[in-house]
Amino acid sequence: MAWRNLGRNRMRTVLAALGIIIGVMAIASLGMATVAIQQQASSQLGSLTNQVSVSAGEDLDTDGLTDDQLSEIESIAADATVVPQKTNNTELTSRSGATARVSVTGVTNAAALYDVSAGESPSRLTTGALVTNSTAQQLGLELGDPVEYDGHLYRVRGFIESETGFGPGGGRGELVLPVSALSDQQYYDSVTVIAEDGDAASALSGDLDAYFNTEDETALQIQSYSGVQQNIGGFMDTLQTALLGIGGISLVVASVAILNVMLMSVIERRGEIGVLRAVGIRRGEVLRMILTESAFLGVLGGLVGALGSLGVGLVLFSVLAGDATAVLQWASSQYLLYGLAFAVVASVLSGFYPAWKAANESPVDALRG
Repeated sequence: MAWRNLGRNRMRTVLAALGIIIGVMAIASLGMATVAIQQQASSQLGSLTNQVSVSAGEDLDTDGLTDDQLSEIESIAADATVVPQKTNNTELTSRSGATARVSVTGVTNAAALYDVSAGESPSRLTTGALVTNSTAQQLGLELGDPVEYDGHLYRVRGFIESETGFGPGGGRGELVLPVSALSDQQYYDSVTVIAEDGDAASALSGDLDAYFNTEDETALQIQSYSGVQQNIGGFMDTLQTALLGIGGISLVVASVAILNVMLMSVIERRGEIGVLRAVGIRRGEVLRMILTESAFLGVLGGLVGALGSLGVGLVLFSVLAGDATAVLQWASSQYLLYGLAFAVVASVLSGFYPAWKAANESPVDALRG
């Protein structure tokens, strides 16, 4: 009977279900969007969260870190990878006359810090150079081409995959050379320690700070990026709550539409309900019939909305996270279930008053009406 009653006015039923569809898509799509953004941020910062950066503090007597301090850092770091760095700036000139201002970083273990899109990033960089993709494109460089620094030529061995604002270049083009190329600089400008994970990086940061610094003096500036991802996670949780609230408003509006549809349906069928009551149909059966109609609207709208949200999620994860199949993971797919459950509950609650009104009306008054 409930299914038949919904089919009596199909256009009104479709419009009511459409409101539910929009509400479910708003909740599920916005929830999955925050998960996709968080995964994108995590993947971009993943290589930084296990790193500890050590540089000269305001109370250090020298212009940089000494070899003795480097040895002490290596001793404290134990099994962690320690990469000392010397930095400078220079201007590169191509054969065509194009120029590019870049930061220069001297390292030995280039593979620990740099990923390349072409060529190689050796773990022992003793000859050759690495340049960022943007610099290579600007100067028209190819693998094997020479670049000049301080009167010496270095062959390009690889192109650095990406640039970030956390490195020595601060987002500029970068030239990576063997540390021996900057031998005229006595001290190290920074040391990067790569721990096993973010927790190990936090612990190591504390150990280094306790060893080199006191409450009154800061010999070394020690910075860990392990808290960055936690801060991003907290921001994403807040953003997620706000977006789900916006989606929830859409579903509440759809619930009001269902309330209106069910109330109008009850008024139109007042005489029919009076006849049912007169021939012995009990109040509870009338109540269940109207509530079942509301539940049908919620289920239909919720299922269609969930399928639409799945399509939106595939696009979001493909664009933001680069992996469309990640939408099937529980972190994102849970919002499809949340949206469906919210739709059914909201629909049933919206149909409760019309159902109660129909079940409790006197059969005589209903027939007279």
